[in-house]
Amino acid sequence: MIGNRDLERGTATKSRNQSYPQSYYASGGTYDVGYSDSQWTSWLVPMIVVANVAMFVVIMFVNNCPKNHNGVQGECVAKFLGRLSFQPLRENPLFGPSSSTLEKLGALEWDKIVHQNQAWRLITCIWLHAGVIHLLANMLSLVFIGIRLEQQFGFIRVGFIYLLSGIGGSILSALFIQRSISVGASGALFGLLGAMLSELLTNWTIYSNKAAALITLVVIIAINLAVGILPHVDNFAHIGGFLSGFLLGFLLLIRPQFGWLERRHLPADTRLKSKYTVYQYAFLVFAAVLLILGFTVGLVMLFKGENANKHCSWCHYLSCVPTSRWSCNN
Repeated sequence: MIGNRDLERGTATKSRNQSYPQSYYASGGTYDVGYSDSQWTSWLVPMIVVANVAMFVVIMFVNNCPKNHNGVQGECVAKFLGRLSFQPLRENPLFGPSSSTLEKLGALEWDKIVHQNQAWRLITCIWLHAGVIHLLANMLSLVFIGIRLEQQFGFIRVGFIYLLSGIGGSILSALFIQRSISVGASGALFGLLGAMLSELLTNWTIYSNKAAALITLVVIIAINLAVGILPHVDNFAHIGGFLSGFLLGFLLLIRPQFGWLERRHLPADTRLKSKYTVYQYAFLVFAAVLLILGFTVGLVMLFKGENANKHCSWCHYLSCVPTSRWSCNN
């Protein structure tokens, strides 16, 4: 959201009930009685938060507003911070660095990815933030969403979903937004939200409050996606991250169907259920095919220099809807 060249990736938020039964609360709701699950210690999500904060300090150190700012748009903010002080609010109202600093440190930029072979920007942009407000919003969202998921499913699966969803968001963003730079972790955050939704759907049999959990989660996702239609918010990163996480959830967050974990307590001659239901296997195969196809097509189109807007004349409304108060031309 810096000037007319920057796109801030917005934030995904989720409110949670603060009272959790020790082993019966999952991302979507409460388990039916009789289903239990072990809890992992969450350390990856806190480390991601620390890494993002440390990276922001590095960004501001490199930015060095007192030395590099020309004074045209005002004075540096919080000068007592020295070289860590922020750009003038007229230039960056989020209390952060300049566009040029973000671009130099790895912001998502279509031209550099396609014509200068800088594909690494698909990953580095996930770790950059446009300002203190942007950083705080995303990191608070990550804590609310990510810690509970990591406790339930472990750091490997959650970390994989976070990173791959962030890349998926970057790919879709670069395909549609080619005249601005983009930064932020919210594509990865929306991936976690998408994974929560698919986890609820594929593990439907183990939940007792299915409808309430589903409605709550869908409303939260819809509200956060709706925020993305504001100008200077990269909703394509949100959508790409959400779709990637949604498909990954079917692959990585699948649980045994209700009653499977209690099979060892049944009589020896009792016929056991299969570990997973038919629809769980169907979801898994369908999601795997779509995920591979989506990433393959997206990457091929990106490195061929395609502009996805030419193939979808209305898709730009997914990221910005013009009104009498703002324009989406930039």
